[in-house]
Amino acid sequence: MSGVLVFALFLFEILAIATISVSFCNGSSYHGGCLEGERGALLRLKRDLKDPSNRLASWNGSGDCCAWTGVVCDNMTGHVLHLDLRNPFNYSKESEYDAIRGTALVGKINPSLLDLKHLSYLDLSLNDFQGGRIPRFVGSMGNLRYLNFSGTRIGGMIPQQLGNLSNLQFLDLSSNYLLYVDNFLWLSGLSVLEHLDLRSVNLSKAFDWLMAANKLPSLVELRLSNCQLQHFSPLATANFSSLTVLDLAHNQFDNSFIPSWVFGLSHLLFLDLGFNNFQGPIPGGLQNLISLKHLGLDSNYFSSSIPNWLYRFIHLEYLSLRNNKLQGTIDSEALGNLTFISRLDLSLNTGLVGRIPRSMTSLCNLKSINLRGVHVSQEISEILDIFSGCVSNGLESLDMRSSSIYGHLTDQLGQFRNLVTLNLANNSIVGPIPESFGQLSTLRELQIYDNKLNGTLSELHFANLTELSWFRVGGNQLTLEVKHDWIPPFQLVALGLHSCYIGSRFPLWLNSQRHLQFLDLVNSRISDIFPIRFLKSASQLKILDLEQNQIHGEMPNLTEFTQLLFLSMDSNNMSGPLPLISSNLVYLGLSYNSFSGSISHFLCDKINETKRLEALKLNDNYLQGELPDCWMSYQNLKILKLSNNKFTGNLPNSFGSLASLVWLDLGKNRLSGTIPVSLKNCTALESLDVGENEFVGNIPAWFGERFSRMVVLNLRSNKFHGPLPTRFCDLAILQILDIADNNLSGAIPNCINNLTGMVTANSFSRSAQQHLPVPLDVDVILTEKASVVSRGEVVEYDEILNLVTVTAVSRNDLPKNVPLEVRNLKATQSLNFSHNTFTGRIPESIGVMRSLESVDFSVNQLSGEIPQSMSNLMSLNYLNLSNNKLTGKIPSSTQLQSFDASSFAGNDLCGAPLPKNCTENVSNSEDENGDEDEDELDHWFYVSIALGFVVGIWCFIGPLIFNRRWRYKYCHFLNRLERRVVCVVRKRG
Repeated sequence: MSGVLVFALFLFEILAIATISVSFCNGSSYHGGCLEGERGALLRLKRDLKDPSNRLASWNGSGDCCAWTGVVCDNMTGHVLHLDLRNPFNYSKESEYDAIRGTALVGKINPSLLDLKHLSYLDLSLNDFQGGRIPRFVGSMGNLRYLNFSGTRIGGMIPQQLGNLSNLQFLDLSSNYLLYVDNFLWLSGLSVLEHLDLRSVNLSKAFDWLMAANKLPSLVELRLSNCQLQHFSPLATANFSSLTVLDLAHNQFDNSFIPSWVFGLSHLLFLDLGFNNFQGPIPGGLQNLISLKHLGLDSNYFSSSIPNWLYRFIHLEYLSLRNNKLQGTIDSEALGNLTFISRLDLSLNTGLVGRIPRSMTSLCNLKSINLRGVHVSQEISEILDIFSGCVSNGLESLDMRSSSIYGHLTDQLGQFRNLVTLNLANNSIVGPIPESFGQLSTLRELQIYDNKLNGTLSELHFANLTELSWFRVGGNQLTLEVKHDWIPPFQLVALGLHSCYIGSRFPLWLNSQRHLQFLDLVNSRISDIFPIRFLKSASQLKILDLEQNQIHGEMPNLTEFTQLLFLSMDSNNMSGPLPLISSNLVYLGLSYNSFSGSISHFLCDKINETKRLEALKLNDNYLQGELPDCWMSYQNLKILKLSNNKFTGNLPNSFGSLASLVWLDLGKNRLSGTIPVSLKNCTALESLDVGENEFVGNIPAWFGERFSRMVVLNLRSNKFHGPLPTRFCDLAILQILDIADNNLSGAIPNCINNLTGMVTANSFSRSAQQHLPVPLDVDVILTEKASVVSRGEVVEYDEILNLVTVTAVSRNDLPKNVPLEVRNLKATQSLNFSHNTFTGRIPESIGVMRSLESVDFSVNQLSGEIPQSMSNLMSLNYLNLSNNKLTGKIPSSTQLQSFDASSFAGNDLCGAPLPKNCTENVSNSEDENGDEDEDELDHWFYVSIALGFVVGIWCFIGPLIFNRRWRYKYCHFLNRLERRVVCVVRKRG
């Protein structure tokens, strides 16, 4: 009987649970339907929302609201419990953003939500509330356990009233860049909170974030990445020790080291500390976190080797040490211990070396491996062989760019049937691309540009590549050979074939590519007219680069192609007038062609419309006429190159509207007049080239005041006159100064040593290289050039421009001495003071300028000897001291004697490399001096004899005079000597 009773009670409990169960999909089975008041509340909510995709079509005035989309009711009472209006389109790429917004609910949140008094679950994520605020009334919805406003474009301060939601277990306000908090006092009210996600919310003023989080003992997941956090408060141990997820990536911590409390979170499964300022060795305390499945330490400043204990994290599924300063050898065999690893990223650690080990054949769970920039130094066939076992079955991404890989691609490539991304760019892979490449039916991205590949790509290589969207094989010697009417099986997003031969005609098959956004056919030997038909078919094209071909004819107007951001036709054979362009174009390169005529129609089209153009390159054409006064519409312009044309007249005042201008090149034209005062508004200028024109007047003193970022200044070959203004010395970071061939006079300012850009080695990568802001992951870098007189000729610098330091003041009327302060310009590589009227001596300490490669002091009135210190200039490869008044011997050094005699001609110098031998002069002078020396020697010889004689006599006679006894003995000695001499003489006689 008791057993039957127990069974009956058990059955009753099951029926009760089933009765109060809740439907999570299409409403409830509550026979009475939803409550009338709550139906009305939902309808009022809908009324304030725009629904472009008609997601709320089921929300109408009649029917059961528990059956409406996103509504879940209690089967027992009919109360609305769950409201899930999340936008169904999630996104991971910016290109999908517009599609997502097309399905988003737009508007504001009606207070009618307060009438849903039993609501415990509210998800409005990925909709669009247009910068509105989180309503304060949400804090009165006391039954809420789940609240999700992520990605809804809400803004303002997070309301303190959210702290009243004492039952809340899940809070997600992430991906709202306009949202911020001043403090976290409200967080203490959420005592049962388990999941907190505030990614991309501005927490820069919330210094109490850590202390507040430490008061949430139930916290399991804490995500605060990209929150502008700056500081860790002192914390001995963490009360949220049950934490399994900690994401603090992409912040701005002022702490150099990972705080020690992190090492005590022994339950952590997910830890991401990437993109912070942590440095030093990877801390040993991390080895306590043995349960980790995800470890992200990328983009910090860790500088140690990879610690051996890291290879013992056998549960790791994700490991990223990307973009640090790690060094040493990868423990190749130990990598095989990470048997659960799915994604491994050691890229951009240029100090790391290590081959792919055989032990990696056991990593059967591996889906992605990134060793970009690691010096593997291994044959590609060996690497493919190691991965050809169980790894090849699951591998989806292999990135080994710039990894010193070499050898031939083999047919093993065809075994990687699940490969989605293959990037082997910038290595030394040789030979043809095997046809087995065509078996990779899942492949979306192949980047193998800048290798040493050759051979032919045919239709067989692409037969099964239906998913291919990125194909970049440029920088090789490949030939693409397909039928004239070939229709590819794929739809590309990016195609790069620079330096590959694709035929003389523009490829017709490209007209079928409806999704193409990036096309690079640089130096592909195309000889055709401009591909306007293709441009009309490629409705999504953003980047088109056709440089260095033989495309000819006139260019049609491009105003209708509003999606195009980047167009480069440099170095072709285009002619005729300039085309009109869309206002959305960001980069236009038409240099080194044969365009002619005025630019007024081009520049002044739609004058009242703001242009997005950031780079305009029209140099080296046949354009002429005056520059029109239409620059006020180009306020985004950063690079403007109009050099080597036939422009005339004055610079228009509207040049002053170009406040963003960084690079201005007007050289080699016939421009005249003075530099307009309005140009002082262009304070961002880093390079100004107006050389080889007909500008007049003084060099403006405000250059030094307004152009504090100036690195390159070229005023060569104009008609500037007067002295160099003292304020010139305020161009502190100037590296290239060319004011040669003008009518300048006066002294060079003594403050020239304030030009610290020439005192210490600098780099101005911002000027020489500009990254184009395009919404694609492609390497679009604009490398600028500058022409500089160095080594006696005009030299054009481009890639190494940021390493060049030049001072050229030749062909002026600069008198007086070369200022001693020049010696402080120790980073200067070229010094040209020729064809002036400098007097005095070459600075004695010029030898401290060890970076000098070129020195020209020719055709001046310098005198004195060549400083001995000049022999210390070991990098010198050009020297011209001719036609001065220098005298004496050329200092001996391997460097100076290596120059031609013409470097020293027109002076009174001797010694190699001149034929005039200094030894002849020295011997003659020695003879002349020898006579003088000999006379002087004779004089002193007789003087010394006389003195010796006197001294000797007085040393002998003096004692005889003053000592009587000595006189007696001396006379007795003489008498005896006299008698002996007489006797000897008699005997011999």
